[in-house]
Amino acid sequence: MSDLSGRTTIVVGASRGLGHGIATSLAEAGAPVVAVSRTTAEFTAPTNGEGSIHVETADAADASSAGRLLDLHEPDNVVLVAGANPHMRPLQHHTWESFSATWETDVRITFHWLREILLKPLRPGARVIVISSGAALAGSPLSGGYAGAKATQRFITGYAQDEARRAALDITFTSVLPRMTPATELGRTAARAYAVRDNQTQEEYLRNMGPTLTPQITGDAIVNLIRTQSTDIAPAYLLTGGGLKPLNAG
Repeated sequence: MSDLSGRTTIVVGASRGLGHGIATSLAEAGAPVVAVSRTTAEFTAPTNGEGSIHVETADAADASSAGRLLDLHEPDNVVLVAGANPHMRPLQHHTWESFSATWETDVRITFHWLREILLKPLRPGARVIVISSGAALAGSPLSGGYAGAKATQRFITGYAQDEARRAALDITFTSVLPRMTPATELGRTAARAYAVRDNQTQEEYLRNMGPTLTPQITGDAIVNLIRTQSTDIAPAYLLTGGGLKPLNAG
């Protein structure tokens, strides 16, 4: 798995932030990448000239998108990053629609794509990585149902791994939970909101979070994870500016 050339990877949610970093790092590592996003994304050509990025504009939450794109591109690996940016406000200022927005996007995307991956199924040796959030561990009191939605993504990923084992499919599923980072629009918005809530400046709040997680660090971590032997892959990982840390089950 160390050689990614000829092993197509679909990155769902690749237009910006961590998803853009993941698609870029995979292409730099030599992989043919299919970058899926709702809006047009731009990428520079890989400096090594080996990998490539093909852009597909699609709504990942549409029930038909996953099956269509899996059939079209026959990927070896799939990375799910797409999701909604939650409204940052205290519980009592949410409506049900704002509270549940991430359930209707992030969880829906994970359900549709993992369902289609199991039904197809992907070829033996495939890797499926679901990008959740560190909020699944710590909670997120200003973002409505976001933390619960991200925890459910982790649960669904585990369910998919169990179904793959039961069907004797050689597919490895794992979830990655990134810490909040100012390198993304979501992270910057959340950091501002929590800094105000804690009577801090945004710089003070972020300083307490340790080394900054960047799109490149994220991309490199996903490349390394795809290159890891399937028997050595944990069910879930916390991702910080210092890299990946395996999480215990439960």
